[in-house]
Amino acid sequence: MFRKFFRDTRGNYALMTVIALVPLMGALVLAVDYTEISRQRQDTLNALDAAGLATARYIAGGASDQQAIAYANDFFKINLRHVDPVNTVLTVVLPNNNNGGGTLKICAELTYSPYFLPAAAMLIGRESRDFKFNTCSEIRLKNTLEVSLVLDNSTSMNTKGGTTGKARMVLLKDAAKQLVSTLALQAEQMKQVDKPVQFSLVPFAASVNIGPDNKDKSWMDLSGTSPVHHEDFDWSTMTKSANSSKYIEKSGDVYYMRGTGWGSDQNKPMTRFKLYDLIMAQTCKKKNGSKCTTFNSPEQYEEWAGCVEARPSPYNNNDETPTSGTPATLFVPMFAPDEPGNFWRDTNGDGTNDVNNSSWSVYTNNWWVDSSDSLSVTGRQRDMRKYFMVKPWNASAASSSSGPNSSCTTKPITPLQDVTKEAGKQKITTAIDAMAANGYTNVPEGIAWGWRTVSSNEPFTEGRPNTDKGNDKVVIVLTDGANTYDSVSDASYVGNRSTYAAYGYAGQTLPGSSTTRLFLDTDSTVSKNSYTDANYTAALNWHMKTVCQNAKDSNILVMTVSLDLDPSQFSKKADKDTAQAQIDGLKTCASDSRYRQDEDGKPAKLYWNATSDNLSEKFREIADELSNLRVVK
Repeated sequence: MFRKFFRDTRGNYALMTVIALVPLMGALVLAVDYTEISRQRQDTLNALDAAGLATARYIAGGASDQQAIAYANDFFKINLRHVDPVNTVLTVVLPNNNNGGGTLKICAELTYSPYFLPAAAMLIGRESRDFKFNTCSEIRLKNTLEVSLVLDNSTSMNTKGGTTGKARMVLLKDAAKQLVSTLALQAEQMKQVDKPVQFSLVPFAASVNIGPDNKDKSWMDLSGTSPVHHEDFDWSTMTKSANSSKYIEKSGDVYYMRGTGWGSDQNKPMTRFKLYDLIMAQTCKKKNGSKCTTFNSPEQYEEWAGCVEARPSPYNNNDETPTSGTPATLFVPMFAPDEPGNFWRDTNGDGTNDVNNSSWSVYTNNWWVDSSDSLSVTGRQRDMRKYFMVKPWNASAASSSSGPNSSCTTKPITPLQDVTKEAGKQKITTAIDAMAANGYTNVPEGIAWGWRTVSSNEPFTEGRPNTDKGNDKVVIVLTDGANTYDSVSDASYVGNRSTYAAYGYAGQTLPGSSTTRLFLDTDSTVSKNSYTDANYTAALNWHMKTVCQNAKDSNILVMTVSLDLDPSQFSKKADKDTAQAQIDGLKTCASDSRYRQDEDGKPAKLYWNATSDNLSEKFREIADELSNLRVVK
């Protein structure tokens, strides 16, 4: 019987099924719990991300701390979907100035109680536990902006524009001030971050004025070692053999004042700053009829107005920190040489003419006397002895546009100002109102200085660190015309080949180079020996393209605006081509929008072709673009 029982196989399948079903059911219930916890985990993540973005935007709109925290919790709970809010805990750390500024940290904790695992655990004599899941998200608010307004102050900005009956400069001032006010109003609501929106102003024409108060800064060429510092000077006539009490001696790269005739300046470097200090004019204290009987002590003829020359390439097109170890990086004050032609004949005021009344009409910046009639035209301009002759009280007056500050026509740069503060906003708007149109157009130099005002590198260090990812540095440049550098036909005379401006004279070769500074490092689009307005424009266009690309490569957001620049308004093909080239150059210069797309679905260029009639509208669009930068990415 027993043998029969053991040989009986009926029911084995059912038994095996029961035995196998236990692990299968266990796996199933575990799979159910795993699927559910995965779903709740993802729902929590999605709700956390949504709450973070929404809260960041809410903060950017001016919400208080309490409002932001309540908003974050509500938004998080609403978006939990399949998760019971009771099983979650949300922690919000608001952005503030102490934790690096502009960072919103939001964390969620999810507690998940399994459905089937407790029963399974009980069968094997174990205790089931809840699962906890923690995750955090840090969101950097784009709530700080540093904006440089690089605005054309050339003579053409005095032209009345469109149907407005107002000068372009007047319209520009209104639009620029409205832009500042719009961004300032938004920024005033930002309570979590210091200096949320700052503006600088860079008026430009043929040159840029950095301000005369900076004459003693370490980033200026205080020793005259830059390769451009003595570019137009010839000190060979001021040797010890010529005058042992007052001569110039070069030692290394520095020109020193030697001899007892310099007084307290003896053995100090001779620089352009020192020239401004030493050029003297005499005035009359007391007259007897037309004759002066008592003279005032000689006084300084003219102070440095604040304009600087463009650095030699590549430093003209970047924000490289100036250092004495690389003299070419230092900034050199502009000093427009006295051009040939005797400006006065009686050099000592004794009533007797000492020099002939020779002049060359090609030179307009004749503001001092030529020290000798025996010198060539070139020698007359470069001879340095003349600057140490005191101008007589009765000598003719130079024109208002002449002098060592010739071509320095703009108001000084206004560094970054916090426009959320009334004082900062007032300083920017006052500087905008003070702008005046005069001079030629050098857009690349304006862009370079706009970049330098928002850069944290010297010379202007008001900007946040260049590596700060919570901050956008923006350069907005507006111009109403093509780049220009005024040519002069004087090949048989001095060979300046241009009026003096930021790149010096276009005909003067940069020391140590085979070409002029304006042409230095330019590509094949620029001739190296063509001294025409068209080629000067081509050279400036190349520099504009280069500085724009360098700025963008350094994470500078570049916005460009052309004003009343329409090729169709010109009758000559050459003028049409020049205008179109400037438009194309400004488009190329501009960065891509992070938010808008063009008709082809590509990022829209941050370029606006404005007219005098719609300039305010275009600046409102710029304000909208800047406002978007302050929203979380």
